[in-house]
Amino acid sequence: MSDLVNIQVDGVDIAVPKGETVVDAAMRADIKIPVFCHHPKLEPVGMCRMCLVRIGMPMRDRGTGELMLEENGDVKYNWGRGLQTGCTVRVAEGMSIKTNTEEVEDAREDILEFILSSHPLDCPICDKGGECPLQNLTMAHGEGKSRFYISDKMQLDKHVPLGDMIYLDRERCIQCARCTRFQSEIADDPVIAFHNRGRRLEIVTLSDPGFDSIWSGNTTDICPVGALTSADFRFGARPWELIPVASISPHGPVGENITISTRREAKAGGRTVIKRIMPRQNEAVNEIWIPDIARFVHHYADHPERLTTPLVRKNGQLVPASWDEALTLVASRLQEGNAAGLAGDRVSNEDLFQFQKLFRKVLKNDNVDLANKRVAGGDVTADVGITSGTNLGELGKGDVVAVIASDLHADAPIWWLRLKEAAERGATLVVFNLRATRLDKFATHVVRYTPNGLQTLVEGLGSSDEAYAQTLRDAENLIIFYGAEGMSYKQSETLAATLGNFAIETNHFGKVKNGLVAVWPHNNTQGAWDMGVVNGWSPSYRAVRKPGLNAEDVYAGKADAVYVMAADPIGDGLIPNRNGIDFLVVQDLFLTKTAESADVVLPAQSWAERDGTFTNGERRVQRYYPAIPQVGNSRPDWMIVGQIIEKISGDKAPFAASLIFAKEIAKGVKAYKGMDYRTLAEVEVQYPKIGGADVYYGGTSYKNEAGLGQQWAASSEAKGKAKAFDVPEAADTSDGLNIIFTPASYNPGTLVNRSEFVQTRVAPPTVFINKADANTLRVNDGDSVIVRVKGESRKAVASVNGYAQQGVVLLNGFERREDWGSAEIIPA
Repeated sequence: MSDLVNIQVDGVDIAVPKGETVVDAAMRADIKIPVFCHHPKLEPVGMCRMCLVRIGMPMRDRGTGELMLEENGDVKYNWGRGLQTGCTVRVAEGMSIKTNTEEVEDAREDILEFILSSHPLDCPICDKGGECPLQNLTMAHGEGKSRFYISDKMQLDKHVPLGDMIYLDRERCIQCARCTRFQSEIADDPVIAFHNRGRRLEIVTLSDPGFDSIWSGNTTDICPVGALTSADFRFGARPWELIPVASISPHGPVGENITISTRREAKAGGRTVIKRIMPRQNEAVNEIWIPDIARFVHHYADHPERLTTPLVRKNGQLVPASWDEALTLVASRLQEGNAAGLAGDRVSNEDLFQFQKLFRKVLKNDNVDLANKRVAGGDVTADVGITSGTNLGELGKGDVVAVIASDLHADAPIWWLRLKEAAERGATLVVFNLRATRLDKFATHVVRYTPNGLQTLVEGLGSSDEAYAQTLRDAENLIIFYGAEGMSYKQSETLAATLGNFAIETNHFGKVKNGLVAVWPHNNTQGAWDMGVVNGWSPSYRAVRKPGLNAEDVYAGKADAVYVMAADPIGDGLIPNRNGIDFLVVQDLFLTKTAESADVVLPAQSWAERDGTFTNGERRVQRYYPAIPQVGNSRPDWMIVGQIIEKISGDKAPFAASLIFAKEIAKGVKAYKGMDYRTLAEVEVQYPKIGGADVYYGGTSYKNEAGLGQQWAASSEAKGKAKAFDVPEAADTSDGLNIIFTPASYNPGTLVNRSEFVQTRVAPPTVFINKADANTLRVNDGDSVIVRVKGESRKAVASVNGYAQQGVVLLNGFERREDWGSAEIIPA
């Protein structure tokens, strides 16, 4: 806050940012001006008039310019003729504001009386009861009785599905326009709007399907009444019955801060269950917003198909077994022959560290890898990644951001939202993709390339005279987001190294607002790299001289015993079957395709049942907490691995995730030195002040009282220099028709498939084909087609609409696979 002005609010002198609204400025001093339409993240509109205050400006002598004084020596103010809306007036030097005069209180009482004239008296059954701004402000400022006749009350529809996720009660709506403004200003999805005029003004949906937005749940948070409710929570519980538990979203690389609301329920047999997911403020990560996938894809945690007890294969069948029997068998077989481990990147840092420890320190091999590698370059971002202290919310004029081979709107929606806002503040966006994305609209430069052309394009950034290349080279600050859309993992390795070298050559590293960000596929891919689970790298990014078996080796049948944790390589199409593996153990939440083929299946706990840490794509380590009791006899992944280690080596298994972090990770991973669960739980005052009892100001997003996390510094920050990366060669894809997977907001998969609430939004299998290619394939728009991959056939609908460039076929609504390039498309 470098540009401050001095103002006075109710006699209290405060210094606040110049240009801030009176309402927001007063909130900094904990002086609360009631509002309905105003929200600190939205542009002011002055619709509800609840924020009326008396505003005065210091009077100056016209001749001398000196301040005029009262007889007692106080500054003399010009108070104007009437009250003004505190949400639209910007603060200025010397301004004085009165928020608690009799005149102001009378105005608030009048506004509430008008609002309540047609508002239903259904507080006892309203979902908002207990956290309702209208209810709270009426109790504080209302008269307590009404002069209006009940016969004059407007009668409107009360259960209107705006879509399949959000319901509208038109009688409760007070026409504040928070929801429509959010969808237009923040989400850039103007799919709901006002219809009619006067007292008949109502919200309608303009999209098909209704309220078609990946941000819809946020409107229920900022609605100041019970007009908007989510279909999976409405009439489910009262706010005061819920226990809030801080957590981190298990979806995507952003690491959104969330709060899990839980309650014990009779219909669940007295078990505590998740009732809803709410945002938790972290201005450096997700501000106060979360995409719908973070809000609604949690039902899998309580799904009836969850594994509840260990299974051991006997006489060809998987049958229940005790933990001791299962762990003893696993420990014994892993010591026989050549054992390898494949991990998923959704589990915690503690799980992953234990997993690599089992193989490196106990079994004495480096046969460990991620089961499904999509985006490479963890070693690059560890050195020249986005500099610690960088906040995307502070990007603006003079800053440049490049987004390469990633559709952030689907891959990482919060990053898309924050970069969109950065562009609106004056930042320059350069988007590289082989197809159109939602970020193109806000970009200064949009660069298209063919599937085989990206690497050549990137290699030429240092010398090209194209405007976009000059923009990147000459930028005062440059952040590069890169993904792997349309690329193999090997090509992604080449891209990451090339971009790292470009950042070094142009001196865009080691400084705030500079560096690379990998758009990882999952919530803890960064943590998997940090913990040394990616083949060839041990913790602290120490290169392994003689790497052991990697995932490709395992799939080729080179391992005798394989331990798979939180991954489904058979279900993901990485291998068709066990492929000759002598002994297979799978540790997961569900009986996946891979688990069905296993010799031992170990039931793991979901993120909601235990504590741990995730590291997001900006290298911020964040802590989450247990919210619900364990399902059946499941155990945390770190505990299961620890008990296997104990059976092999005799070393006592740890009994808490916090001990693994403090005693092993903080000591064994250099970047995590000095961190522990206490430091990760530290908080500080954030602006705007959201949460607490003042739900009328920022909505029902939770105040962060459980930790903002810690961002570890890229190695180049301390050294002040970086060494150029070796750029591996990667073969181009086929010169024929390139078949490329594109992400959707809800892709089919283990977790999404077991969250019934979102099934209507799961992307249907669709094949986007250029018109020229469609003619060659003899396919028309809307035709059914067959997609064949390695002997498997899947039905899809063809879309011939110019979305795909010639020579490229885009697949949407399919599970992500590495071998789409070998697929073929034929008419059904």
